[in-house]
Amino acid sequence: MWQIKYHFEPMQELEIKRAMALAEKDFSYNLANTVGDYRESWRIFRIMAEFVEGYQFLSQLKNEVTILGSARLSEKTSYYQTARKLGELLGKSGFTVITGGGPGIMEAANRGAFEAGGESIGLNIQLPFEQRVNPYVKKSIAFYYFFTRKVMLTSPANAFAYFPGGFGTLDEFFEIVDLMELNKMQKTPVVLVGKDFWNPLLDFLRQHSCPLGSVSPALIDHWSVVDTAEEAWELIKDTKDRANLCELSPQTFSGKDKMDWKIFRIMAELVEGFDFLTGLSDDVTVLGTKSVKSDSPIYASAYNLGRSLAQAGYAAITGGGPGIMEAVNKGAFEAGGESIGINMRYGHKERVNPYVRRSIGFQFPYTRKLVITAPSKAFVFYPGGFGTLHQLFEVLTLIQTKKIKKMPVILYNHEFWTPLHKFIKTMMVHQLETVSNEDDELYQIVDDEEVVMKIIKGAG
Repeated sequence: MWQIKYHFEPMQELEIKRAMALAEKDFSYNLANTVGDYRESWRIFRIMAEFVEGYQFLSQLKNEVTILGSARLSEKTSYYQTARKLGELLGKSGFTVITGGGPGIMEAANRGAFEAGGESIGLNIQLPFEQRVNPYVKKSIAFYYFFTRKVMLTSPANAFAYFPGGFGTLDEFFEIVDLMELNKMQKTPVVLVGKDFWNPLLDFLRQHSCPLGSVSPALIDHWSVVDTAEEAWELIKDTKDRANLCELSPQTFSGKDKMDWKIFRIMAELVEGFDFLTGLSDDVTVLGTKSVKSDSPIYASAYNLGRSLAQAGYAAITGGGPGIMEAVNKGAFEAGGESIGINMRYGHKERVNPYVRRSIGFQFPYTRKLVITAPSKAFVFYPGGFGTLHQLFEVLTLIQTKKIKKMPVILYNHEFWTPLHKFIKTMMVHQLETVSNEDDELYQIVDDEEVVMKIIKGAG
């Protein structure tokens, strides 16, 4: 789909209000606000149409390098100029530069590639009355649903370059490294540009996630942290276009004349997932590390929280696996409550702990992600690794951008979460302003299950 630019005349106030009203009813804006019946067939078919079009678009690209970073970093910043230079180096050498097609770092990378005569691609989002694509995108495809656009933006590439950003950038970063760790995506170069930004975050992972057993230090050591476009280029320049063999590669979903059968499996998973969600209303989603043992104080806390949720009439939703997930499900199960697992399938194996009363498994991580973040009165995050952090920053991004309504986001355990909070406050809010003061108040850090319950009940 080639980029088409439109000129929008000023809209009348009535038209704007009408567009906003339609947006509020739109599935792409408020899936997580829906209670009751999720099974509207037109939604599923439209999502599938976007998968087909998106994967067909991506499958035609060669030598892709995906560049991600903040939309708020202006041309005056050194990071914008570095991204522009990297885009230029890639464009001159025959690489295809893919971004989200918006402003900031995305514009800078597209601009560098565009000015160098290279391929400059934007995967942008359709909004009711706003044109988002930057002027340096040569080819683009627009997505109606934020969910499908995110899947395409994080599809396998020959390399990923991450610049400093906000919640959205960290969501995209942790999703990619989580998929690589789960062997759902090929391991390709991950280049982090900006040592002042990324090194404190990597220190947090080494000092807090690694001791839990949630993250391997070897995985962190595999990433490269640089400051200049030239350094990033040296790490990327020798990557070659290769056959995409992992299950998320665009080429595995499309051929010259037909779509692969996997598209229909995705559709089946969506239908099953939405059917599973139908009827859920009073539920709380709890996420955290799979690595914690049953004799851990954190396991005991999660168990107590599961019991408390059940006793208060809430359904406890987890990822259905071991560790924190098992503890919450066990507490809810033994208290006679609703204990639900939304888990991953690995081939023919399904990871489900014995305390789940009702579960559903997914082969594709993005369909599971859509379902597990859909119905909830609140989200509680215990200490964890890439998956926990990815889900946290996805929820924060959705609330920040008003794609889902504001709800309690509770981080349990000050010792684990406070260093990350300090990083957000110092680097993202004050130094770079990639996150606003209001946005870092979207979550609360607590150390007591009774406080968790008080917050949940207080939110109605």
